[in-house]
Amino acid sequence: MFPRTGPDAPPARATAPDGRVTVAVITRDRRASALRTLDALTALSERPPVIVVDNGSDDATLRAIRRHPVAARVLRPGRNTGALGRNLAVEYARTPYVAFSDDDSWWEPGSLGRAADVLDAHPRLGLLAARTLVGPEGTEDPLNDVLAASPLPDEPDLPGRPVLGFLGCACVVRRDAFLAAGGYHPVLFFGGEETLLAYDLTAGGWGVAYEPSLTARHHPEPSHRAGRGPLQLRNEVLTLWLRRPVPVALRASARLTAAAVTGRPAARPALRGLVTRLPAALARRHRLPPHVERAARLLDERPLAPTQGSAPA
Repeated sequence: MFPRTGPDAPPARATAPDGRVTVAVITRDRRASALRTLDALTALSERPPVIVVDNGSDDATLRAIRRHPVAARVLRPGRNTGALGRNLAVEYARTPYVAFSDDDSWWEPGSLGRAADVLDAHPRLGLLAARTLVGPEGTEDPLNDVLAASPLPDEPDLPGRPVLGFLGCACVVRRDAFLAAGGYHPVLFFGGEETLLAYDLTAGGWGVAYEPSLTARHHPEPSHRAGRGPLQLRNEVLTLWLRRPVPVALRASARLTAAAVTGRPAARPALRGLVTRLPAALARRHRLPPHVERAARLLDERPLAPTQGSAPA
């Protein structure tokens, strides 16, 4: 079970901080949800340092976060940075590893320590994707099965299953690897941004692996609808233009155009967003190394999982 939060929650264990993992949280105008996440992080025995990137919240939200006993470092870029707020948090972190949470997600006790142990033991490992449980009932996110069934071949110097996707609020990165790969890409901004980072980490020689012994909790608001919205549809195609062969990107663009013409929900705004950002994507385009392209092709025919949050490939 996830830790109880609120005034009747048990106090955090009086143990020495682990010192290896910082937790980075991005938030915007979700005071109650952000405080619940900070409550859960405070209860962790690893006692990780926490960095909160505020993407333009109102003053009441900021005051509440600053008063919270987790004593988070709050970064205010002065605008909504989307997923790029995670890049800022990693730059400011002073630990070798950084775990990501959104303001509606947190980590189960012991998972961060285990993640650090795994990363310590596997120096080529750049990112660990965790198992995600959704809501108070702890329902398995459908992405868990997709990652566990990855068709990518085993790599002897990596743990778990090699993958080219993950959930952004349920992963732990090696700070040096994340920065070397450039972090999350500015052309994508937010929504389905994980696949491109997995490509770039792998292209840089880093491993990306799914390890189900690590568990993250995700409690999206009831109004949050599952599935891919316009931003995720847009970014799926932009990712192809940024890294994949032109015929692959053209076919995906044609499918999105056909869906927009036939009135598929979310396709029209996704297509408009694609047209707007395509020049920037083409200016920053570079192909994946052959071995990463081969791995990506193994996954091309696999459907995306209908996750409760982002829907990485």
